[in-house]
Order: sequence, then structure tokens, then C-alpha cells
Amino acid sequence: MDRPTAPSSRSRPRSEKRRVDVRDWVGGVRISGFMGIMLGLVVLAALVLVPTVGTYVDQRQQIAALEESVQATRDEVAELEAERERWNDEAYITAQARERLYYMRPGEVVYLVADDVPGGILAPEQDPISDEVEEAKPDWMTQLLRSVAEAGLARTVVAD
Repeated sequence: MDRPTAPSSRSRPRSEKRRVDVRDWVGGVRISGFMGIMLGLVVLAALVLVPTVGTYVDQRQQIAALEESVQATRDEVAELEAERERWNDEAYITAQARERLYYMRPGEVVYLVADDVPGGILAPEQDPISDEVEEAKPDWMTQLLRSVAEAGLARTVVAD
């Protein structure tokens, strides 16, 4: 009882490529009336559902954005309520009046230090520019126009 065996795929040389004839494959497909109707229904369902799904996705994105906005507003309301609670505290009001408005209690002495930085620590851009104070000419617009006109009309560069 020798059985005929199918040729092994290993026995074929790798250089030999198997060709597929599309005409044979398409010729083997048979479409019945039922299959055509079902295929038409699937295409129709896809045409009906695709815009609906797109609308659904857009609405979900809008809902997510609005939920974020609501959460941000809730956080802001919570911060404002905490601020209002702080302002209901008498000690906080007193501290703010002392800090912002420089209020003091009767009998207290308050010292305001105008320049508390020693002279040697000044940054270079804060160093005085000159020892002499010069008065600026009040007619600066005329000076500006004259300077621009002279620069545009000059033929040679004059070194100072």
C-alpha cells in the first residue's frame, strides 16, 4: 500500500519562483445572488455608519475639551474660595495691611530702609556713568532730526 505523497516543498529549488495566475484565482470566485445582496448591505452599512462614527468622535473630543475647561474652572473657584477664607481671617488682614500698606499699631515705630545695599556690591550696570550732572537739551526732536539729516548728507566720515 504505497500512498502517493505530495512533493515536498523542500525538494524544490529556491531559485524557482511559484507564479500565481490571477485569472485562475478570479475565475474560481463565484458570487451568488445572496452573496451580492449581503455585500451590498455591508457597503451600504459602511456608507451610513462612517459619517456617524466621525460625528461621534468629534463630539467625544468636544466633550473632553469641555470637561477639561470645567475642571480648570473648578480649580480656579477652589483657589478663589481659599483666598476668600484667608481674607476672613483677622490675622491675615492685619499682616497684609502691614506688608502692603505699611500700617502700624499705635505706639509702634516703623523703619523703612531706602537703600540697604552697600556701595561696593553694586552691579556694573548700576555704577554711576559720570561724576558730573549734565542737563539735557529740552528740544530733543529737533536734535534727532538734525542728527539724521547730517548723517544722511555727510560725504566723508569725520573722526573726532
